[in-house]
Amino acid sequence: MATDNLTHLAAFAAVARHRSFRRAGAELALSTSAVSYAIRALEERLGVGLFHRTTRSVALTEAGQRLLDRLQPALGQVHDALEEMNHFRAAPAGLLRINATRAAVHTQLGPRLASFLRAHPDVRLEVAQDDGLVDIVAEGYDAGVRLHEFVPEDMVAVPLGPPLRGLIVASPAYLRDRGVPQHPRELVDHECVRFRFASGHLYKWQFERDGQALDIDVPGRLTLGDQHTVLQAVLDGLGLAYVLEDAARPCLEDGRLVAVLQDWSEPFAGWVLYYPRQRQMSSALRAFVDMLRDGYASQISS
Repeated sequence: MATDNLTHLAAFAAVARHRSFRRAGAELALSTSAVSYAIRALEERLGVGLFHRTTRSVALTEAGQRLLDRLQPALGQVHDALEEMNHFRAAPAGLLRINATRAAVHTQLGPRLASFLRAHPDVRLEVAQDDGLVDIVAEGYDAGVRLHEFVPEDMVAVPLGPPLRGLIVASPAYLRDRGVPQHPRELVDHECVRFRFASGHLYKWQFERDGQALDIDVPGRLTLGDQHTVLQAVLDGLGLAYVLEDAARPCLEDGRLVAVLQDWSEPFAGWVLYYPRQRQMSSALRAFVDMLRDGYASQISS
């Protein structure tokens, strides 16, 4: 019965994190019906409902939220105790869950996944692509990948690559028609493709030159929430856009895009993988961090 209780509580915590029986089952390597059975058994044993269920959503009841708040520290300790046993294994093993922005997956993580999985056959890797700011502990992730400026101060941050640069880009046709801006303040006379974060925050374009910093709330009739879609809009001649140089490089090299105001584009700290400082590091995460550190060291030395 004690083993069943632990299984049911783990299923409850997974459903609470994901707000989904299906995604909880994927994390626990269980079928959706098995997760549903575990939740029903737990609710029957406790005599209270833990979730509000509809065909479209799953949400915690007041009792469910209270149970989750009390359980999370204990489940974290169980997780750490089990992970500590991995130190005695010959090879890393288990599920590694990482939450990363789509741009970082494309430019940094994606090219490294195959070699990592080949080197560690007992590791299962799940990478969630999410451009929002996520509480990785509350959502059950082992690590996150964001720009350094967005990483909470209590996290350990591991650089994934060299500093980045943001560039203002446009198609040659747009610049022929509308002219080339010579100063960031001239952007108010242009069409700009704006970017809105998943949090709802509208990005103000940032510039710096010789110690002078400017934040410009640019005009524009089109606002998007995905860098790839922003690039496509610029390629279609819809205006100027602020994008990461790494993402735009192929289009710049073949002449489909042109960078402007480059003397106002200063490098800034780039992508980092981050994880909780206080939490026991799993063997799978340790192996992943070691791979990233080795890769970063080789980039710096080359």
